[in-house]
Amino acid sequence: MTAKYRVGIIGCGGIANGKHMPSLAAIDKVEMVAFCDILPEKAKEAAQKYGTPEAKVYEDYKELLADSSIDIVHVCTPNDSHADITIAALESDKHVMCEKPMAKTAADARRMVEAAQRTGKKLTIGYQNRFRTDSQYLHQVCADGELGDIYFAKAHAIRRRAVPTWGVFLDEEKQGGGPLIDIGTHALDLTLWMMNNYKPKAVLGTAFHKLSGKENAANAWGPWDPQEFTVEDSAFGMITMQNGATIILESSWALNMLQAGEAKCTLCGTEGGADMWDGLTINGEKRSRLYENKISLQSGGVAFYEGKSVSAADLEARLWIEAIENDTDPVVTPEQACVVSEILEAIYESSRTGKAVYFD
Repeated sequence: MTAKYRVGIIGCGGIANGKHMPSLAAIDKVEMVAFCDILPEKAKEAAQKYGTPEAKVYEDYKELLADSSIDIVHVCTPNDSHADITIAALESDKHVMCEKPMAKTAADARRMVEAAQRTGKKLTIGYQNRFRTDSQYLHQVCADGELGDIYFAKAHAIRRRAVPTWGVFLDEEKQGGGPLIDIGTHALDLTLWMMNNYKPKAVLGTAFHKLSGKENAANAWGPWDPQEFTVEDSAFGMITMQNGATIILESSWALNMLQAGEAKCTLCGTEGGADMWDGLTINGEKRSRLYENKISLQSGGVAFYEGKSVSAADLEARLWIEAIENDTDPVVTPEQACVVSEILEAIYESSRTGKAVYFD
């Protein structure tokens, strides 16, 4: 193609500036022509830095969507607005990348899936951790059957003290939850993708408010305000799948645990296992002996690298545009992301009721 894809950005805050816009700017076949934010100065700053000379700035996303020349929209707003904006964009004949999690509620996520299927436009969710070097390598290992039947896994999203104190992260009404829906969603997405298993049977979960009330707490971004901390500080779930496989999901922004790490998984299969704690390690048994293989992931060691390092965010953006150009499924499909949202919601529901949640 000679013409460039015209992209509109809705929500010009941290994730748009930290991931979406820089990665799109690195793609020659893309130009950012419209920017929207409820704080107009943010949209203006983004337009000046990343936009074409004639880029437009909006406060109302509906005005941006009315521009029929826009091909693609990236939704980078708080969780509670993901569904409405995404559905409106799809119905405006635009492909959509929506930042994670897919939606605040599972019902909204299902509405998004239906809208993508009805309109025929492409929809993906910003689970960029799939595009890390270790994730790409491990996914190929799993796809090739080297671990056998993966029947037990752990999804890790543990911070010892790293509560985000800016924006709406602590606002349950806007976000739908705390670390579970914020970083637990990445770990769960990664684990389900490795297992290629999207059929949950039952979920048992707990969410805690144990450390959120502390005054002057140690924290990576300074003390939080206990009065504003309305979401959980940690949450955990046990997920059983229809085929009997079991996943333990652990998430926290504040937890008295030394082994911290985000968007990691541990996999146990009939032929071998893997974990991401100290780089990527594959373990198993050969010739009646146990082995551990630490995988070297330097540049050039993986097919997609072409001899140089590519960031997860840049690879995510590039493969997203290529899916549109080639009319193929995106790496993260809306159906997969919807299952993640359904499981997260089941953990919250189980914690509230004290009962397991069963899927039909």
